This record gives sequence, C-alpha cells and structure tokens, in this order.
Amino acid sequence: MLPLTIAPDVAHALKTGGAVVALESTIITHGMPYPANFETAQAVEAEIRDQGAVPATIAVVQGEIKIGLSEAELRNLAQVTGAAKLSRADLAAALVLGQTGGTTVAATMICAHLAGIRVFATGGIGGVHRGAEHSFDISADLPELAETPVTVVCAGAKAILDLPKTFETLETLGVPVIAYGQEMIPAFWSRDSGIRAPLQMNSPQEIARAHLMRGTLGLKGGQLVTNPIPQADEIAAETLAPVIENAVRKADAQNITAKALTPFLLAEILEATQGASLAANIALIRNNARLGAQIALAMAMEP
Repeated sequence: MLPLTIAPDVAHALKTGGAVVALESTIITHGMPYPANFETAQAVEAEIRDQGAVPATIAVVQGEIKIGLSEAELRNLAQVTGAAKLSRADLAAALVLGQTGGTTVAATMICAHLAGIRVFATGGIGGVHRGAEHSFDISADLPELAETPVTVVCAGAKAILDLPKTFETLETLGVPVIAYGQEMIPAFWSRDSGIRAPLQMNSPQEIARAHLMRGTLGLKGGQLVTNPIPQADEIAAETLAPVIENAVRKADAQNITAKALTPFLLAEILEATQGASLAANIALIRNNARLGAQIALAMAMEP
C-alpha cells in the first residue's frame, strides 16, 4: 500500500476540480534556518491561497508522504535536525526506513503526480554543476522534468550552476523551457542569465494550455516555466558573479560535493551578501507561488 496522506483541503480541491499548487520542502529542511524557513513556508502558502488556489507542501514524515501540511506539521518540519534530502534515488528507501526528509524538485514532482497535482512552484531547479565535465555532478531534477508531467514554476536554475550546460541538457531531454513575460531566461537572484529562452509565454492561460496539449499529444514529462524575480528584489548578476566564484573555490578546496554542495554554496553566498541573497530568495519564491496559482487556476478552468 502506498504510504501517502493527502490533507483534507487538498483532497477536497482535487476531488472537485479545484486549483492546487505543490510546494517542495527542502527549502524548509535544508534551505533556511529556523524560524525563517517556517515563516517563509507560511508566507508562500498564503500567496497561493490569496490567488484562490490551495497550497500543498510535500514532505516525507516518518516514512509517509504528506501532500499538504498543517501549521503544526510545518513548524515541526522546520525544526527537524538531520532531515534527509530526498530525490528520486532515495524516496522509496526513506519510506521503507521510516525517515523524515525534505523533497527536492525531483521528489516533489513524483509525489505531486502521484496525488494528481499538475503545477508545482519552487525557487530554482538544480542542474549541471560547474566542473561537471570532471565530476559528472548533474541534478536528478533535469531527467525528472523529462519524465514526470508536472509544470514547474521557478526563477530559473540556481545561479551557482553552469547555466548554459543546464539549459542545453534540458533541450537535449526535450523539456520545454518557457520564459514568462520576457525573452531571456532568468538566473535565480537575477532577472537575466544572458541565455535566450527557446519559448516565451505571457499569460498563465497559455502555459496551462501548453501543459494540457502535451497530455493530448501523449508526450512524457513536464514543462519548466522560468519566472523572473521582481525587479525591486533582484541582485544584479555582475554583483553576484565574484561572490559565487569565491564560494565555488571554497567548496573545491574543502572537497565538498554531491548533496552537500548546494547548501554549502548557498550558505557562503548568504554570508557574503549579508543576508541579501536570502531576502531575494524569499521574494522570488513568493513570486513563483503567485504565478503557479494563476496557472493552476487556468488549468482548472480549461474543459
């Protein structure tokens, strides 16, 4: 039997054809310290509710997939120490072993699809790490986008990555990459990565119809919607470039790799920017949640 529990409000929305937006939980377990992680999770859920949709934060709690968390469950997860960071490779084992963990983009997509949720809002996806030609460090998020039919709304791939290789890989995998409202793919904390998007759409309705058309065509996988951080909240790419390079050098010197690498780099950048990267991160996640809710509402209105 599948160990999966759907929160009552999420279950009601799914049963009645309402709009639901999935949210990941590694940002809670690994992305921010307490209480900022709990407060951000609440704020992101509130953004979705304000748009008229239902948020479904997804996590694994003591070997059970939770689709939607209560306020108490959110707070408890935000204070867990030693939570696992779960992707496609570890999800089944975590359920069997009774573990508690945050779901990455890949694991959240899998769980959302199991529950029948079609839209997922996050901060930034994983991708091809710098130096991947030597380390082969490529996030499982990329092949998951080619496999699981969920529309993922993000602010691009995390700027600590090799962005050209990341988006080239997505093209090879046949994943639609859609820039929302502009021609260029954003770079997480910055609005412009310097990479022109293969697709541009300017309304949630267009994105919703594209998702549904992929299903009609029988195409596997989802689509990636890159939503630029609001202009007032961005950190210019030229400001961040030397900060990121320094963080990468430190990680190399300390031989930090695999799942430990992204949290290390983000922590280094947070310290170097004196908290500005965290403020921008919160702003872009809230912005993505709003767009995700609008897309989910548009899907719910389609025949």
